[in-house]
Amino acid sequence: LTRYFLSACDGFVTMSRSVLSDLQRLGFGRKPALYRPHPLYDNFGPIKSKREALAALRLPDAIGYLLFFGFIRAYKGLDIMLEAFADKRLVAMPIKLIIAGEFYEDATPYEALIQRYNLEERIIRATDFIPNEKVVDYFCAADLIVQPYKNATQSGVSQIAYHFERPMLVTDVGGLAELIPDGVVGYVVPPTPVAIADAVVDFYAAKREEVFAAGVREQKKQFSWPIMVAALKEVAGL
Repeated sequence: LTRYFLSACDGFVTMSRSVLSDLQRLGFGRKPALYRPHPLYDNFGPIKSKREALAALRLPDAIGYLLFFGFIRAYKGLDIMLEAFADKRLVAMPIKLIIAGEFYEDATPYEALIQRYNLEERIIRATDFIPNEKVVDYFCAADLIVQPYKNATQSGVSQIAYHFERPMLVTDVGGLAELIPDGVVGYVVPPTPVAIADAVVDFYAAKREEVFAAGVREQKKQFSWPIMVAALKEVAGL
């Protein structure tokens, strides 16, 4: 079915190099194709101060917050994140995990993990529909955006985080690492609870938020809509 659909296309712009490789593997290497990352999601409004965002969410500013954002599906690895959050080192830290997004599958396994690891007091649920005007509050309130995915090609969550200039933690799967220079804007780690916990501990112990945020501000310059438009025109021969 994929080959059938792609055969009707005259050219391609992919948002990860792994998908560009897939095109070649499927036999479409002779058609014009370019890799260009997804531009910034800048439709959620301007950046807020962390204090203002926390106030809007009615959250205290005396602790730190990690943000898991987006539709909750098995491949996004929320279960891995919950197991990482049960790490004794993280339990001893004044941090909480915000889960912001709707469940697109049965929530029971995740709730079971929360109960098993006694995470109830360390989790903030926002698992109803989140309107566009509230997205800014969740991102700007967070110290670190976490994407513990088990597989992926690329993620729009990264581009929202870039827009709001927030450090990121992603797993080394699919095309995620292409957009997140490790040690510059955040962390690229294996999709395991221990690796994720190690990164979170380092983030707070070494006080890396400001350094990574500065890296995000520099890296985000490459994710512009004119660059994407130019790629589309090039592939179309315009």
